[in-house]
Amino acid sequence: MDRKPIDEYFMDIAKLIATRSTCMRRQVGSVIVKDKHILSTGYNGSPKGLPHCIDVGCLRDKLNIPSGTRLDECMANHSEANAIIQAGIHGASTFGATLYCTHQPCSICAKMIINAGIVQVVFNEGYPDERTKSLFHQAGVKL
Repeated sequence: MDRKPIDEYFMDIAKLIATRSTCMRRQVGSVIVKDKHILSTGYNGSPKGLPHCIDVGCLRDKLNIPSGTRLDECMANHSEANAIIQAGIHGASTFGATLYCTHQPCSICAKMIINAGIVQVVFNEGYPDERTKSLFHQAGVKL
């Protein structure tokens, strides 16, 4: 019997989580893992109780904002932020954990990942924010 490699296993879970995304531009999923156990998950979408972009339209599209720029002009939280928040809500320490994400984190999420004590990030697709890799390199976060 062939077992799926552990990175592929958790990346497949991140891809499944991304299917819950309510973003019209990019569906992103994240899984925070420590000692081969899932601590929390997150997908990109509006904060609890607020309207979803799939229901009211994308503010970034309406303002013609290119991907990877002016990240504050968005209703949604990124999947990485939501996974970190969920870990905090449920009392799971992310210190020393690995984050699996369908896409490279943006620089805002990179700073949260660093402060959350996450030591490794595994991602599948790129994202147009060059500062992320520099932040991770400086902080010693393995990619």
